[in-house]
Amino acid sequence: MKYIHFIINPISGNGKHNIGITMLEKYFPATNFKIEVNYSNYKKHALILTKSAIAKNPDYIIACGGDGTINEVASCLINTKIKLGIIPVGSGNGLASNLNIPKSLEKAAEIIRKGNTQFIDVGKANDHYFFSNMGVCIDALIIKKYEKNIKRTLISYILASIASSIEFKPMQTILSFNNQIIDTSAFMLFISNSNEMGYGMSLTPQASLNDGLLDLVVVSKLNFYDKLILGMRVISNKIEKFKKAHHTLIEKMSIEIPEKIFLDAQFDGEYYNLRTNKIQVVIIKSGLEVLTN
Repeated sequence: MKYIHFIINPISGNGKHNIGITMLEKYFPATNFKIEVNYSNYKKHALILTKSAIAKNPDYIIACGGDGTINEVASCLINTKIKLGIIPVGSGNGLASNLNIPKSLEKAAEIIRKGNTQFIDVGKANDHYFFSNMGVCIDALIIKKYEKNIKRTLISYILASIASSIEFKPMQTILSFNNQIIDTSAFMLFISNSNEMGYGMSLTPQASLNDGLLDLVVVSKLNFYDKLILGMRVISNKIEKFKKAHHTLIEKMSIEIPEKIFLDAQFDGEYYNLRTNKIQVVIIKSGLEVLTN
């Protein structure tokens, strides 16, 4: 009998999913499964709930939510024997999409019941883990504005992006990676483990979750016209045609923004204010086992 613990974010996807223990019991009958359910009620609550669940030694812990909820649950499972499952009910669902986990509860539950897994790489930036992507500069400002919207939709994301492109001022950024040091006026600094950000959009369409590498995209200071072109390339998933976006594969790197004391950053679509102006990024190869097709 499999013991499965579910961590559910009730407001993911604007709270329209209605996932609860009664519904889950239909897909995981007591004859074959022991299930427990907890609900996360605030940011970082899923971290607390997951740590408590780990103490009970379940076979699987299932994150029912968006990329932010998945990040909190998965961050506790790195290098453990407990497998991560995903029922994607968030707005973007970038990681689930990369793993080919459908939004349908019935189909996602079927993947969990079958129990097939794969190992994926994990990104780490200082003390924060990321599974899909992270970013500073304009990327962090976009997420900061996006989180203020009551409705998290693609339109909300686009509007946040437009407002951020007008407001954001490029910052002197010192990057160290692959035996080189780059001092640039950074407009965008994006590091990805996954081939999708969410909403079907991607800055790193060739990225792989298990190649042992992170995909770095750096865009330096742009004029107004170039910002428009960049926006259109991102929406149309043709970032490779934007010549001012420089793409590199890395295993580790350091980031320093001298003019700042604290840094805004986003990890898997969640905004954070870091109490430092330096970030050390590394990859943990095959650090997480995930239930997949």
